[in-house]
Amino acid sequence: MRVLTILGTRPEAIKLAPVLHELQRRAEIGDVRSRVCVTAQHRQMLDQVLDVFRIVADIDLDLMQEAQTLSQVAARVLSALEPVLHAERPDWMIVQGDTTTVMASAIAANHLRIRVAHVEAGLRTGNRSSPFPEEMNRVVADHVSDWHFAPTEQARQNLHREGVSDRSIRVTGNTIVDAVLDIAARPCPPEVSALLAPDVKLVLITAHRRENFGPPLRDICRAIEQLAVLHKDVRFIYPVHLNPNVREPVHAALRRVPGVVLLPPVDYVALVHLMKNSALILTDSGGIQEEAPSLRVPVLVLRATTERPEAVTAGTARVVGTDPDRIVAEAGRLLRDPAAHAAMTREHNPFGDGHAATRIVDALLQGDCGEFVANP
Repeated sequence: MRVLTILGTRPEAIKLAPVLHELQRRAEIGDVRSRVCVTAQHRQMLDQVLDVFRIVADIDLDLMQEAQTLSQVAARVLSALEPVLHAERPDWMIVQGDTTTVMASAIAANHLRIRVAHVEAGLRTGNRSSPFPEEMNRVVADHVSDWHFAPTEQARQNLHREGVSDRSIRVTGNTIVDAVLDIAARPCPPEVSALLAPDVKLVLITAHRRENFGPPLRDICRAIEQLAVLHKDVRFIYPVHLNPNVREPVHAALRRVPGVVLLPPVDYVALVHLMKNSALILTDSGGIQEEAPSLRVPVLVLRATTERPEAVTAGTARVVGTDPDRIVAEAGRLLRDPAAHAAMTREHNPFGDGHAATRIVDALLQGDCGEFVANP
């Protein structure tokens, strides 16, 4: 069986790394021919993760451009991927998640009647504008896919409501759990150890979502500044995204605030160990909502909605939006009240057990749910 895996961004690489490792293991016994194509939608941050997980791209489209728009990325992916798909003619193309790379790649494969396996299928907020453009991207990808690897039962139910056949869905858990358990078992890197101190708590912050650009991000920064003033025994660590819509306002607001440490983007090993050593995480990321429960760290979600309601139901995450007063109140309660903190860390991870990649590759090898005939 020939499998071509497409990835373009750091989160995709993290979540597909366990699948690629499992495909490589099967390739060594002759079951699979596995090839990797990167679009490099995010060049520098993607390359960090490829190095961490020892992934070598067979094809590198190198599409990233400065100040690229969503439409430009989509057009370049569609155009550049078509000759690759003609040359490779895979039995299955694997994509993960909800980026522009995923949506455009799924459409390109559909145009050539190549079957698509969508890892992390079925996530929904029900609001096309939140997160933007991810909600639209994942809906499109799901509706041109042939295998839907849903991370949870709730994701499966979302697909059912949209008319996706149960025959094409497998609940596998989320591959991010596979990845985070791998990295958390590695030694703590020295750049993280240097930030640790016996009597200082860490709060990790990540905020970079497109829908938070502008006033919402400035509100988040105001909340961080207030928290730093109120909690002198806490070190607030913020690896700042390279996008100027994030980097410029964050540095303008926080670079001189005592207790706030602004870092350039860190690699995935450092990020996992920062999470592992944090008392609390403030984030608008989707992946961190899935990673943190395995590390027993509570998460406050800096968004109006989440497509990962399982974390909220399990009590491991709470949606607080971007209002400074609410962020300060909720974070302060968790930093001061051990019982409130413990209540958000005692549940198991609702997103899986660390064996999602094996289930995904088993499904590809054992069953055929696609409506298309491969390589007609």
